[in-house]
Amino acid sequence: MQVRDGCLLPRGYQQFAATSLATAQALTVPARAKYALLKCTAQSVRWKDDTGLPGATAVTATSGMLLDVGDEFVYSGQLSALRVIETAISAILDISYYE
Repeated sequence: MQVRDGCLLPRGYQQFAATSLATAQALTVPARAKYALLKCTAQSVRWKDDTGLPGATAVTATSGMLLDVGDEFVYSGQLSALRVIETAISAILDISYYE
């Protein structure tokens, strides 16, 4: 992560609240954002970042990388390719974006 004066440069925040994760969702990535800090609350979510690759399948409630309740995950790959979905009703996913 890029650090200036010991701090990350914030670029935005997004929340997927209950029911908005019932289907796979793409992130709304702010300009210049290179990293995302994801934190899951209420229910687990799954994520995949292989969107557009040959043979890739969509993330589902049972297929993809699991992010359990309370987990934090720093993602530094291609933010526009990341997709998330809830594993059970009422998941909440908070995302902070950084440069």
